[in-house]
Amino acid sequence: MEDLKLHGFWYSPFTMRVVWTLKLKGLAYENIEEDRYNKSPQLLEYNPVHKKTPVLVHGGKPICESMIIVQYIDELWPQNPLVPHDPYERAQARFWVAYSEQMVPALPALIRSTTPEEKEKAVEMIWGNFKVLEDHCLADKRKFFGGDKINIVDIAIGSLFTFFVTAEDIKQVKILVAEKFPLIHLWFDNFKNAPVIKENFPDREKMVATTKPIMERMLASS
Repeated sequence: MEDLKLHGFWYSPFTMRVVWTLKLKGLAYENIEEDRYNKSPQLLEYNPVHKKTPVLVHGGKPICESMIIVQYIDELWPQNPLVPHDPYERAQARFWVAYSEQMVPALPALIRSTTPEEKEKAVEMIWGNFKVLEDHCLADKRKFFGGDKINIVDIAIGSLFTFFVTAEDIKQVKILVAEKFPLIHLWFDNFKNAPVIKENFPDREKMVATTKPIMERMLASS
């Protein structure tokens, strides 16, 4: 068995990226659940620069940053590859992974929104990203971003959607509008119902119960 340990928060979309990757690869690992407000000395030692999760420890050596971890796992364990073999397709996948990082700033904007105007502005920011994906990445109506199989782009973007659907309940806004973004809605339905993802997809009610106090704390400190 591989000596793998994962430090993270189960509800974090960034930790989910690593969990899904490990599960898709069929790798056993020890899960170490961190406390958001009282991080372990081990975590701080493994990631002294950012002091953030997730951190994957392989044979005593730490790897930080969610998508770097995903690519590390994919390179080391070739089964169920997440990155295309073709150089052009691989470059395209990496482009969309990079684009997913441009979607991240919308998360705190939505969390900190209080007035209807602020919420609308945050949702419009998210919708702008959705339109790009709908028009330029899913226009051929593929099942996943990776075609017939889940790839690294599905992992990167799918993790953010776990937050979007949770935020819908907490902030009382509609983000994933099927009529507005039918291809994204279909993709997300396919993604969350893929066997390995479905088995490791966070419960929506539990996500709301856990993340709502965190959002409220972030809002109070802003």
